[in-house]
Amino acid sequence: MSRVVLITGASKGLGFTLASFLAGQGYDLVITARRENELNAAAEKLRSAGIIVTALAGDVADPAHRRALVEAAQKLGQLELLVNSASILGPAPMPTLTEFPLDELRRVFEVNLIAPIALVQETLPLLKSSKGLVINLSSDAARGAYETWGGYGSSKAALELASLTLANELEEHGVSVVTVDPGDMRTEMAEIAFEGDVEDRPLPEVTLPFWAWLLGQDRMAVSGQRYEAQSEQWEIAS
Repeated sequence: MSRVVLITGASKGLGFTLASFLAGQGYDLVITARRENELNAAAEKLRSAGIIVTALAGDVADPAHRRALVEAAQKLGQLELLVNSASILGPAPMPTLTEFPLDELRRVFEVNLIAPIALVQETLPLLKSSKGLVINLSSDAARGAYETWGGYGSSKAALELASLTLANELEEHGVSVVTVDPGDMRTEMAEIAFEGDVEDRPLPEVTLPFWAWLLGQDRMAVSGQRYEAQSEQWEIAS
């Protein structure tokens, strides 16, 4: 049976880098992002690895789109990995929490927190069957309390707590959940946040050693952990 990965936010940046790595490992992919042209271009590049790629453009906050993603994964084979990479910052320039439009704040939480939880709920039967792994992408903003990063950072802090809770709740089903802070990188999101001043930051490929390490670990041994992909070493949970 084919090994399948579902990755959100996979058209560029870290999501595409991770998709490329997994394609090289022989995983078939279900990928999504909001911009259809960019997603289709990414899918064509990924197919050069000789694997199956289903690309469905849409909004992860849309329940109908999430259902379509889960159905696509089910058709391909055994869903082993769910990677929640899609995120949004909110308004640009980034406002303080005291000035953050509440409708925009709700949108940030819908995409960065509610959608990942919903995808875990909707893929859970598949993940139970494969004893699968959920990877939720976070940020140092979840802990840094940086000015103007409050909307994004609080959504990621909530995601980290949700991830640990899910790891505890799903242990008996053999499903593991980890949170990964990929670190500072040269991505489109960083360009928006720092108004284009990102040339001194590394490309997302700097995280590849971490992904190779993580996917080589016993999944239940790492479940519940928070990792920093650009740290010098990673340890298995005791």
